Amino acid sequence: MSREEKQKLGNQVLEMFDHAYGNYMEHAYPADELMPLTCRGRVRGQEPSRGDVDDALGKFSLTLIDSLDTLVVLNKTKEFEDAVRKVLRDVNLDNDVVVSVFETNIRVLGGLLGGHSLAIMLKEKGEYMQWYNDELLQMAKQLGYKLLPAFNTTSGLPYPRINLKFGIRKPEARTGTETDTCTACAGTLILEFAALSRFTGATIFEEYARKALDFLWEKRQRSSNLVGVTINIHTGDWVRKDSGVGAGIDSYYEYLLKAYVLLGDDSFLERFNTHYDAIMRYISQPPLLLDVHIHKPMLNARTWMDALLAFFPGLQVLKGDIRPAIETHEMLYQVIKKHNFLPEAFTTDFRVHWAQHPLRPEFAESTYFLYKATGDPYYLEVGKTLIENLNKYARVPCGFAAMKDVRTGSHEDRMDSFFLAEMFKYLYLLFADKEDVIFDIEDYIFTTEAHLLPLWLSTTNQRISKKNTTSEYTELDDSNFDWTCPNTQILFPNDPLYAQSIREPLKNVVDKSCPRGIIRVEESFRSGAKPPLRARDFMATNPEHLEILKKMGVSLIHLKDGRVQLVQHAIQAASSIDAEDGLRFMQEMIELSSQQQKEQQLPPRAVQIVSHPFFGRVVLTAGPAQFGLDLSKHKETRGFVASSKPYNGCSELTNPEAVMGKIALIQRGQCMFAEKARNIQNAGAIGGIVIDDNEGSSSDTAPLFQMAGDGKDTDDITIPMLFLFSKEGSIILDAIREYEEVEVLLSDKAKDRAAILKGKMIPSYIVNSNPETENEEQPSSENDSQNQSAEQIASSSQEVDLVDQESPEESSLNSYPESLSPADTDNAASISPSEQNSNPTENHETTSLDGECTDLEQSETEEDSSPNVSWGKKVQPIDSILADWNEDIEAFEMMEKDEL
Repeated sequence: MSREEKQKLGNQVLEMFDHAYGNYMEHAYPADELMPLTCRGRVRGQEPSRGDVDDALGKFSLTLIDSLDTLVVLNKTKEFEDAVRKVLRDVNLDNDVVVSVFETNIRVLGGLLGGHSLAIMLKEKGEYMQWYNDELLQMAKQLGYKLLPAFNTTSGLPYPRINLKFGIRKPEARTGTETDTCTACAGTLILEFAALSRFTGATIFEEYARKALDFLWEKRQRSSNLVGVTINIHTGDWVRKDSGVGAGIDSYYEYLLKAYVLLGDDSFLERFNTHYDAIMRYISQPPLLLDVHIHKPMLNARTWMDALLAFFPGLQVLKGDIRPAIETHEMLYQVIKKHNFLPEAFTTDFRVHWAQHPLRPEFAESTYFLYKATGDPYYLEVGKTLIENLNKYARVPCGFAAMKDVRTGSHEDRMDSFFLAEMFKYLYLLFADKEDVIFDIEDYIFTTEAHLLPLWLSTTNQRISKKNTTSEYTELDDSNFDWTCPNTQILFPNDPLYAQSIREPLKNVVDKSCPRGIIRVEESFRSGAKPPLRARDFMATNPEHLEILKKMGVSLIHLKDGRVQLVQHAIQAASSIDAEDGLRFMQEMIELSSQQQKEQQLPPRAVQIVSHPFFGRVVLTAGPAQFGLDLSKHKETRGFVASSKPYNGCSELTNPEAVMGKIALIQRGQCMFAEKARNIQNAGAIGGIVIDDNEGSSSDTAPLFQMAGDGKDTDDITIPMLFLFSKEGSIILDAIREYEEVEVLLSDKAKDRAAILKGKMIPSYIVNSNPETENEEQPSSENDSQNQSAEQIASSSQEVDLVDQESPEESSLNSYPESLSPADTDNAASISPSEQNSNPTENHETTSLDGECTDLEQSETEEDSSPNVSWGKKVQPIDSILADWNEDIEAFEMMEKDEL
């Protein structure tokens, strides 16, 4: 890539940052975050709660603080000086609000320290910040003392949340009753807290952060050297015993290595190397990184990966382990090329598991580090793709909107602060030459939020007593502890095809080939054999199958109403191996149930505003209808919108001339959806959008649903019908009030803007992207968000009801679970024994639980013996089990409370 093209892309990153930052400052500041679809600030308590996501908001202008050092990296020194003045003048850290200790540390404390680090650098250079007198550092110290009460536990692990004004455990604090925290939450403090101690001389911060790390190290599983996801802050017991490198653990590993880099303490490197050896031994299954159970590390605990693990290739670069970094990064890149963005979670056969993408920067981070290590221009092309996709799919008039569903291209009214803190920083540095940055980036280390801390802190205020606790707990193998990294400056010039030879086998892994070795069969079962009975083969009338169930500890009970119920008691199995087979069988049965439910439900649809000034950049998530034109099978419908009269559409329209040839807007309520559709169709409308009458409802907080028919024949309805919640509908209504003529596109997924706007005068960044990528085949018939927690199937006593499925006509609304937060799942999978000879199969490759590749042809040959599975409605009680079975059983846990 020529220097000119690199400069052009770097300038494009600057323009994108200006668009995001400028809109935040204009429309949202001093609120914590910008809501880019509605062009306003997100203030805690004034918007519907998003659960744990809102714990990052503390009414302290989060996005501004998080963006401080990004301004300097992007050479916006004047804007940085203005921003620092605003922080000092406007930001209040004494608010009565409960915040996440982890998020406040990495975003706010880290942001203040990063801003201070670069403020004193600029002051030394003599042009900017001459007035600065450590004010940001004093704010950081104030915040540090506000966070310290969280560490008031016997273990030294911090409470997960704290009230900025009242601290912990006071009645007015509304927090302090929690018992659990995630490993990353407790283990991602040392960089910021040690830096605060080194900057100020107050050793207490570094001492508390070290104590938390020491406790986590002591509580690791000694035989596997792995840590779990969630730990009890009072007892130190592992609450969730699955282990990986993604959500809940990720930055714990990152901070062990970076603490060694910043502080020079060998014990941190020794701990990291011990964990890293375990990761590569158990979790790494190139190119995948799959969660395992800390006590049974040869067994996979999950068949999907989350987006946060995308940071790991970058960490491997810092470790010096280049080959697996290239492999995993390439796999992730192939997923991105398939879906435009990295879904929040995706399966081992690269289908969408959770469909959101909140503009996470971890993949850009790893791309930057791999380019720094290898100099391979391939990674510049990767970065170019990221820029194009952001502008093409996420850019909206008021900033950049998170993707609600990467399959449809619909948006969420959300732009997190980390997008400005990290994404633009890594993308700019990827394309910048050394002289393009006004300071030497090599003099600093990146925190997990990409804030910059100077390396000279390692020799400043070294008053912490260093007790090497590592060797007390493990015999260290010296061969694991390399003190140097491979010299990539020698490696790559000598073999310029080295990286390409690693990437090439992975080019088609997502679309065309089945990844082999993903699930290690021989290691997954102690006997080395496949389970004796697969759920897809099970027939309730087969005596041989019933005998196998009995051996696995699974009982079949005939209920009075004709249903059949499966119950497993692991203690009744013939052997521990049979018990494991039974657990796997129950898990397969529930997964079959979940898959069947996905196949029966229609996916969400997209409403795309294509008129001025939106130009297709705003995409709204819409619920489908079980009647009318199927947008997945027919060309999209495009037209101007018009409100029907009466607005509820429940009688003959009095303004047919207004809706003739247009897409009618109708309010929900007072009659059936099919009746509304017939009335607007008779008036000449070419489509209909039903807007929820429940004010304030939003697809951000409520599950989508499909509009059912009225129980009668609906073949007479030939126009497409979509449903929008109140919040999304108001965006269209507001646009009508402001611009009068509003044109929309109704489709199964967002369409290529270059094609939509052909021949119109539009900004070049909207169309200067590769349109082919948008038209790639994407799975749209799956509602991958529905995942069954294995908490139910991983207990000693398991129950699966086999019942007839409900008819969709029985309710007018069929709910979809939210993609990111799995809906409460029942402990019952249902089967109709009379329907066991039909099992719809998905038209794509799947990886079966024994690791073998099952393509469409194989699936079709197995249809006749596969059960037709759907969910029942009753949750059956789970018996408690003997303590000595816990470790075996928990190998199959996928807990309900997965938090990204």
